[in-house]
Amino acid sequence: MTCVSHQASGLWRHPNDQAYRYKTISYWTELAQILEKGLFDGLFIADVLGTYDVYGGSPDAALRNAAQVPVNDPAVTIAAMAAVTKHLGFGLTAALSYEHPYPFARRMSTLDHLTQGRIGWNIVTGYLDSAARGNGHIRQESHDTRYDIAHDYLDVVTNLWNNSWDDGAVLHDKERGVYTDPSKVHRITHNGPYFSVDAIHLCEPSPQRTPVLYQAGTSRKGRAFAGKYAECVFLAGPSVIVAKNGVETIRSEVSAQGRKAESVRIFSLVTVVTGANDAEAHAKYDEYRSYVSLEGALTLMSGWTGVDFSTYSPDEPVKHIRNDAIHSAIDALTVTDPDRVWTVRELAEHSAIGGLGVTFIGGPETIADKMEKWIDQTGVDGFNLAYAVTPGSFEDFIKYVIPELQRRGRYKTKYREGTLREKLFSPIVKNK
Repeated sequence: MTCVSHQASGLWRHPNDQAYRYKTISYWTELAQILEKGLFDGLFIADVLGTYDVYGGSPDAALRNAAQVPVNDPAVTIAAMAAVTKHLGFGLTAALSYEHPYPFARRMSTLDHLTQGRIGWNIVTGYLDSAARGNGHIRQESHDTRYDIAHDYLDVVTNLWNNSWDDGAVLHDKERGVYTDPSKVHRITHNGPYFSVDAIHLCEPSPQRTPVLYQAGTSRKGRAFAGKYAECVFLAGPSVIVAKNGVETIRSEVSAQGRKAESVRIFSLVTVVTGANDAEAHAKYDEYRSYVSLEGALTLMSGWTGVDFSTYSPDEPVKHIRNDAIHSAIDALTVTDPDRVWTVRELAEHSAIGGLGVTFIGGPETIADKMEKWIDQTGVDGFNLAYAVTPGSFEDFIKYVIPELQRRGRYKTKYREGTLREKLFSPIVKNK
């Protein structure tokens, strides 16, 4: 994320963490090169439009803890990273609630051109009232209405990307002085319940036309939306049972939309703390925990769930509450795994490094075992790898874990050619 503290609350204070450099181009270009050295499929950049002001009813705790604020626009970093890499993909989080689809379609086509087909869009609808107020609204739309808006939004942008310019519209004919054949460019007319467009798309067809579509909502409405549109889905299950349930329901929704259940790639949020051996990894994890901010963790959790945890006592159980924040976040802690009752203290301690995902700790063989077991038990296709410190967590994973995964035949030894979509949807390498 283009901020100081993403998921690991308080770890920005660690002497090895370089997230304070998020304001510089060199931080992003160096990170991209590190990830490409490790043959990562992509760099997924999270984002939020608004501040976390649910905890304590103000942004003070978020500001104290750098809880995803200050935060820069993630789109402008991608072109620089693309310039120093050849294969690494880029997933851009962008909320559709506060920007008209016409200019947004141009931004994504531009990035797809500049990356030569390596861009993806993580579709989010927003979850903070502070974002709505910053955009001139009293509060955000209800959770379900936001997904109704998202359907209309996707109708507009996919029409612009796919149907405005024909293949072969661009002639670049110097002799005749014709760059584009006007007969092969079409006006898109859309009059939906939320958006209206009467225009041609501003960009000529990019390598992918449509960016790879990512989605992360696993509420009832979110699953239905993913079933219709998503090519990749991010899960943030804190346990096997939550992740497995998420995988099964998403694949069921995909099938219900007439698509093949296995046509969607599902990635599970995991933070890995590793070293040369188990003892070194656990010592590193204990050191990381000495920098944790539980207030920062609860500030993020309050924003994600819409629950002000500052009003709870530390040992009070977390109860199921339905509001207009992220339904899947509170569901994962309550109804999805009813045998697990979280107290506020346990929630803060769990999420302080790994967010709503899980944290794997151990040497190379232990981590590889855990990752293989997680895939076998949940049915996910891969991992959305978060960090404790950056770029150290990624460097450790590349140094220690990837060679072990390659030895087991679980990880590629070189990049495939093609666009991000072509690479992601090539056959998954199975264990030899």
